[in-house]
Amino acid sequence: MPGHFEPLPGGGAAVALDDVEISIIRSLAVQLMEIIGPGPAEEPGGDPLAELFAEGPSEPPSDPVLRRLFPDAYVDPEGAPRAAEAEKQRAHSAEFRRYTENDLRAGKRDNALAVIRSLDGLRSAGGGGGVLELSPEESRRWLGALNDLRLAIGARLEITDEDDGDLLFRLPDEDPRKPMVMAYLWLGGLQETLVSTLMA
Repeated sequence: MPGHFEPLPGGGAAVALDDVEISIIRSLAVQLMEIIGPGPAEEPGGDPLAELFAEGPSEPPSDPVLRRLFPDAYVDPEGAPRAAEAEKQRAHSAEFRRYTENDLRAGKRDNALAVIRSLDGLRSAGGGGGVLELSPEESRRWLGALNDLRLAIGARLEITDEDDGDLLFRLPDEDPRKPMVMAYLWLGGLQETLVSTLMA
């Protein structure tokens, strides 16, 4: 079980994590929450009722990590569209973003927080790491958070496809990007085994 998820009887998944692995995942999840930012109700003086009627932003984020986490909904898969078509796509994307991004951010925050809480629970059970057991719902939250963490790291490393990840894997040890690349690949392995576990 070390380094990969395995199914639990009755659903859910389990993975053995040591203290270092717990610290890495927890730190990355906390950083992800900081990048995503608080929701309107979490801000000082925020009104939870007003959040129900709040509209999100209509412009894409300037931060490349946030752009990767919250991409435009309408993009021409064939490449650069004609000017009129591009303008229509921008308008549709802005409308979609305005009505969905707040909920998407809340979901991503909830997933990251679920990861942090489950790791804190494992830590409080005793030092030296241990076996993390997740219910089916917790497993789905972990899967969402692992995906978001890889997207965020990939954006920072400017990885656009899996071939880029393979090239980065061969970086020399002294390259300052190497620890982030190793985290990216390790999280990918966790994500892959969790997907397999949930589909079993």
